[in-house]
Amino acid sequence: MKNLFASTLAIIICMTASGQSNKKFTHTLANTKDIAGSGIKMEATTFKGKKAVRITTGDDNKDYRKSMVAKILNTDFRNGVIEVEVASQPEDNAPEGSRGFAGVTFRMQDDFEHYECIYIRPTNGRADDQLRRNHSTQYISAPDYPWYRLRKENPGVYESYVDLVPGEWTKLRIEVSNDKAKFFVNDSSQPVLIINDLKYGADQSGHVGLWIGSGTDAYFSNLKITHN
Repeated sequence: MKNLFASTLAIIICMTASGQSNKKFTHTLANTKDIAGSGIKMEATTFKGKKAVRITTGDDNKDYRKSMVAKILNTDFRNGVIEVEVASQPEDNAPEGSRGFAGVTFRMQDDFEHYECIYIRPTNGRADDQLRRNHSTQYISAPDYPWYRLRKENPGVYESYVDLVPGEWTKLRIEVSNDKAKFFVNDSSQPVLIINDLKYGADQSGHVGLWIGSGTDAYFSNLKITHN
């Protein structure tokens, strides 16, 4: 009887430990292993003391409407928390209007074209133009809800101000729960952007990805995903 109890307890402990480990996923982004790209160039490097994956616009992708994203394989994500560090700025000779766009996609489908995304515009953070400052963060839902549609239909709802410095390491944290998301930058205890109506709804799941916009030179490090 004691042996049966001990065996049962061991099984329960193993199952619990396995369940806990499956809730967390980390990728240091010190290399490009298990990362697939679309419309981008990727390389492992070191930037300002951190090992990172550098992502820039692909030579064959100069259309800002096309997705530029690195998909993290084996990350079937629906609800939970995504954390990553990013340092981004416009590329040399970037198109006019480039802001160093960089962020995170989630619930992304295999085609690289259908996903939710929250990103930053680092050069807007300390701009002299208040309107640009108000556009420092952005939510989009590809492909049907690009930033310009959301801004036209719901001005100020899907973007906000946050203090940013181009080319400096910045912590991003996204909390996703059903059809809602909260976006935190650096060590803020309060979200800088709240989305109450994720366009794909509450039930979609998919990959997590690293996203850039046209003309961006971005470095990503220390990705952490916690599934709820």
